[in-house]
Amino acid sequence: MRYLNPPVRETSAAFFDVDETLINVKSMFSFLEFYLRKRGEPEATYGRLSAELRHSAGLGVPRKDINRHYYRFYAGHSAQQLARAGREWFTAEQEKGSLFIPETRTRLQHHLQQGEFVVLLSGSFFACLEPVTEHLGAHWAIGTRPVIRRGRLTGEVLTPMIGSAKGRAARATAAVRGFDLAQCSAYGDHSSDLDLLASVGRPVVVGDDPVLADHAARAGWQRIFPGRTPAPAMAPPEVTAVR
Repeated sequence: MRYLNPPVRETSAAFFDVDETLINVKSMFSFLEFYLRKRGEPEATYGRLSAELRHSAGLGVPRKDINRHYYRFYAGHSAQQLARAGREWFTAEQEKGSLFIPETRTRLQHHLQQGEFVVLLSGSFFACLEPVTEHLGAHWAIGTRPVIRRGRLTGEVLTPMIGSAKGRAARATAAVRGFDLAQCSAYGDHSSDLDLLASVGRPVVVGDDPVLADHAARAGWQRIFPGRTPAPAMAPPEVTAVR
């Protein structure tokens, strides 16, 4: 967990998934490709490693296990060098001009202006999340935390920030900061974000995931369709049941 801004007296929180909710790229894949190129690895290396992950996904391997597999690629690598590469990766992505999804970025800025505590939740890690978090001005970023010994990643991680872990993180944040989850918001684009969305009173589905779309239709959750329609107004939706 990264604590980036000084303590303030917020009364509620807004939780955001990152990849394809706030940014247009899958940060772990995008960073891996950038990092390997920076190290002078052959182009085929990224193709081989990413194919391993996609093959596992195609076999139905749980996303949290794929997440663990990903971080084994960095075993023995310097945490400091990865953090530095992450900032370079972010700068390169920013220069392309389309890193952030405008609709959800606008929502995040609105939550900040309203004095809410903004938390990013992601299966990605510090190399990608730190520059994104600082650029947006979010308060916390809670991602998958690689195990680091003597300044180097071991290839193992603590709890992957995938699926139900995001919901637990939201509930823990609310408990620590004294927020009422029924007054909190959450944004997610994938079925794995369901537990996060169901944990708050103001869930917002981003995009067309069929599982989330079904829940949105049945529970009256707000939806945002990036690039297709203007984001709905920020008036609070009906408060849904909080688990």
